Amino acid sequence: MAATIYYDGDAGLEALDGKTVAVIGYGSQGHAHALNLRDSGVPVVVGLHEGSRSRVKAEADGVRVESVADAARIGDVIMVLVPDHLQKQIYDGQIAPQLAPRTAPGKTLMFAHGFAVHFGQITPPEHVDVSMIAPKSPGHRVRELYQEGIGVPALLAVAQDASGTAKQTALAYGKALGSLRAGILETTFKEETESDLFGEQAVLCGGASALVQAGFETLVEAGYQPEIAYFECLHELKLIVDLMYEGGLSYMRYSVSDTAEYGDYTAGPKVVDAHTREAMRALLGRIQDGSFAREWIGENEAGRANFLRMREAGHDSELERVGQGLRAMMPWLRSGRDAQEAQAAVTTRPGAATEGAVAAPAGE
Repeated sequence: MAATIYYDGDAGLEALDGKTVAVIGYGSQGHAHALNLRDSGVPVVVGLHEGSRSRVKAEADGVRVESVADAARIGDVIMVLVPDHLQKQIYDGQIAPQLAPRTAPGKTLMFAHGFAVHFGQITPPEHVDVSMIAPKSPGHRVRELYQEGIGVPALLAVAQDASGTAKQTALAYGKALGSLRAGILETTFKEETESDLFGEQAVLCGGASALVQAGFETLVEAGYQPEIAYFECLHELKLIVDLMYEGGLSYMRYSVSDTAEYGDYTAGPKVVDAHTREAMRALLGRIQDGSFAREWIGENEAGRANFLRMREAGHDSELERVGQGLRAMMPWLRSGRDAQEAQAAVTTRPGAATEGAVAAPAGE
């Protein structure tokens, strides 16, 4: 069944008339949401804790900043844009008290990812609308493309429609964000959460990272220079992905050499074979039955020792050491400085991954 897609002409900003949006967190997504909504004429308040490093940035951007609790009290629409593993703590301690029936008539609780709601970390009260607008892009692109008059696609979901107008409010939010210019696809919290986790684990992060690492190690173990292996297995990956991004697999295959295209058809199924597909199905099963969520929640509750150990081991790999040296040869890399700072942060700030409503480094 084809997805329902909404565009700019399908909604206006009327559902946000007279309403203030509280954006909780001011990391990559938080700053983009706050600034885009503000520039669309929607009153915005940002919720941050007193010691947040993002407070100075938000204030310099001309955005009103309050504590998380005060922002949630002020906001008619509360968009939670802090990391998954922090959302329950922040919601329980600072947002939920502002959602009592007598103080929250007609309020909307929004998310850009459904993890905390879908897996029961957050259970909103029945009188509150609960919805999602999830841009399919990093925050800096959400901001850049809005400023260019384009916008990025997004997903829309409604988990709870107490008012009868939850979808209209979410679409108005998406319009103010700029995403209706590109298109907003309707989904559910379950579908967005489970497909997002699967994509991250099987393809975008876990699968791609493991494939790059294995290819690099295979060449090095066979006696090829690590620098050559880095270029062939990691550096050039961006060139291929960019072609896929622009025009799908067919455009990528059209753009590469016939030799590369032939190797695609013949070698690809040998790497991603029946065993790989079975492993993917097993990963999806663990996501669907909640096993992965319980594991990740438990990891955070136990202090993140395994997570931090794996992060440090990955940072110290030969692939990363070789890449750091080679990237120094490429001053044109737009994110080179940010990437180097992130690498340094692995050892100097090994805690949470996103600056938001509690102390944590800037990120997602």
